[in-house]
Amino acid sequence: MARKEYVVEEVTKMMRDHKHIRNVGIIAHVHHGKTSLTDSLLARAGLIAKSVAGDVLYTNYEEIEKDRRMTIKSAYISFGFNYKGEDYIINLIDTPGHVDFGGHVTRSMRAIDGVILVVDPTEGIMPQTETVLRQAMKEKAKPVLFFNKVDRLLTELRLTPEQTQERLLKLINEINQMIENYAPEGYGEKWKVSVEKGSVAFGSALRRWAISKRIMETKNATFKQVFDLTAKNDLEALQELCPIDEATLAMVVEHLPNPAEAQPYRIPQIWHGDLNSPDGKAMMNTDMNAKTNVVIFGIKYDQQAGEVAVGRVFSGNAKKGTEFHVSGKQDVQKLQQVGIYMGPDRIIVDAIPAGNIAAFVGIKNLSVGDTLSEDMIEPFEQIKHYSQPVVTKAIEAKDSRDTTKLIEALRMLTKEDPTLRAEINQETGEHLISGMGELHLEIVETKLRDDFKVPITTSEPIVVYHETIERKVGPIEGKSPNRHSRFFVNVEPLPEGVQKAIDEGTIREGKPKGQVAIEAMIAAGLPRQTAKEVEEITNKCMLADTTKGVQYVNEVMELLIDGFDEAVKDGPLAREKVSGVLVSLVDATIHEDPVHRGPAQILPAIKRAIYAGLLTSGVVLEEPKQNFTISIPLDYMSDVISFLQSKRGQIVNIEQESGQVSILAKMPVAEVIKGFSNDLRGMTQGKAIWYQEFAGYERMPTELQNKVVREIRKRKGQPEEPPKPEQFMD
Repeated sequence: MARKEYVVEEVTKMMRDHKHIRNVGIIAHVHHGKTSLTDSLLARAGLIAKSVAGDVLYTNYEEIEKDRRMTIKSAYISFGFNYKGEDYIINLIDTPGHVDFGGHVTRSMRAIDGVILVVDPTEGIMPQTETVLRQAMKEKAKPVLFFNKVDRLLTELRLTPEQTQERLLKLINEINQMIENYAPEGYGEKWKVSVEKGSVAFGSALRRWAISKRIMETKNATFKQVFDLTAKNDLEALQELCPIDEATLAMVVEHLPNPAEAQPYRIPQIWHGDLNSPDGKAMMNTDMNAKTNVVIFGIKYDQQAGEVAVGRVFSGNAKKGTEFHVSGKQDVQKLQQVGIYMGPDRIIVDAIPAGNIAAFVGIKNLSVGDTLSEDMIEPFEQIKHYSQPVVTKAIEAKDSRDTTKLIEALRMLTKEDPTLRAEINQETGEHLISGMGELHLEIVETKLRDDFKVPITTSEPIVVYHETIERKVGPIEGKSPNRHSRFFVNVEPLPEGVQKAIDEGTIREGKPKGQVAIEAMIAAGLPRQTAKEVEEITNKCMLADTTKGVQYVNEVMELLIDGFDEAVKDGPLAREKVSGVLVSLVDATIHEDPVHRGPAQILPAIKRAIYAGLLTSGVVLEEPKQNFTISIPLDYMSDVISFLQSKRGQIVNIEQESGQVSILAKMPVAEVIKGFSNDLRGMTQGKAIWYQEFAGYERMPTELQNKVVREIRKRKGQPEEPPKPEQFMD
């Protein structure tokens, strides 16, 4: 095996040759074999022994991953290999497959130009398969396809060679249909995968063999030989005839783009600055002699170095001493160290040129999605996560002396993983952590106890609800405490198209910038005049200033925005976040003396007006839903359907195939976070397999809302009876 330092030395020599670089992610549904496949590629590079590849799971280096044999974070590794007599580098990212860690996949897509989509043909296309492929398409990352665990079709399902080929061809057609549906305009047909082109491979990562067009041509291998050797269980001959590393790397080199090919079509997708500016041209051309521009897609914590940022260098040459602006801020920070990740290890190097992935030390207060640039440039488009936190737990240190340590640990964890949210409940003083699901929070708890050594206690899971409205009301008056200023607002539901555009990232949260932002809102369904008047977007809510000729309104606008932000982050009904509301300021009377229009007067005035408007309209609760795909033997179908319906589940689809039934059901999260797994396992004698994914928020049934609101208010230390609009209108 090669020493990591030697591999890094070889890799850094080749980093300036764009034609021989591939930035690649491995994506799949959970347990379809991404990390096992990564092992085989690392064995080819000499980083691990071939004899243990597929089983050692090298990139699952955290203890918690080894214990669960599951990837829970993205792992970065760079290595070189020889193909057809030429040296190549792969900057590889092994991503998680579990839905709770989908945020890591979303972030990794920003850094790569192509993906290896891994599919287990026994299970077929699972919910997360489609989700990760959609994410790759959104970031213009080209796919190739690897069917893993193909031997299961022969040994477990006992399919004939003809049935196996039929099943695989059907899956290829389904994946190509998804590529056509989700690929950017003009790329659907180009990016479809096919055996004839050589962009599909079939094999077993655990048993270290794979067959593809390349293997058929160079080794004269046939599917019949593969079937025969599998039937005989002659692994040695199979590995000799069909080496997995050769099949996979051939696909990567021949079919995935190098940075110089990918950046001209990826940059306009993810950066909305002037493409004809010097920096725009440099990034389009992957110019390593230009000014350096980097996008950060990961934050890790190192015990020695502290905060380490992982980023894709789009132009220039990142080296020690380079001074960077962070996301368009005026002040500059100096880069202290640059390196390459080799799984768990970070190896320091002199410089990383454009087209590569690097680790940065010395730049403070970075967040995922930040832009590092030598000159002041328009920041890259924010990385938009598909799912939202739906489960919350209250958490506190067992020993109050560890509270500061807990706060610091949570700060680090939320930086590493922006899909995790942590906040302090001001009424109760407890810390609240919100995540994608129970497993997500369980991993966070384990890290706090084991990695940060903070003994903690946690509450039962709590569901995250949203507050919204269904009709327009106004104008509603809100007065300042000193009665010198008054604000009149209308509140109304935000059009569905606009909410969807915010979810998808085509409309960004924050203050809309420029004509591009206005046109995006108009295209999504907002009237042109309203789009021009929007001052702030928060939590899928908008504040618009429609006033005409009101004195001093511009001077208090920042305070009005702060008050609006506070109101929509802490709604009036159950103190949950408000979503999908347009607040329009239609008139105002503002005191001429600045002393009488400070924060203590303006913030309560606008908040009271918004609260009164929401309550007058009739606030309703929205609850999070998840799509469950449940696979069970046919005998249990009626019991399981009755069980799901008893939990307020909506049966969306039922498919039957050879004694197995697949049920797709939309379930309220509130009904599945307590006891659901045990009940389902019990009634199917442990034979049920299920996966879930976020399905958005939907209105809660009216008959349940009052009870849930009272429970939430009681938990948050509020009077159980919700407030009336009049309480905010006096």
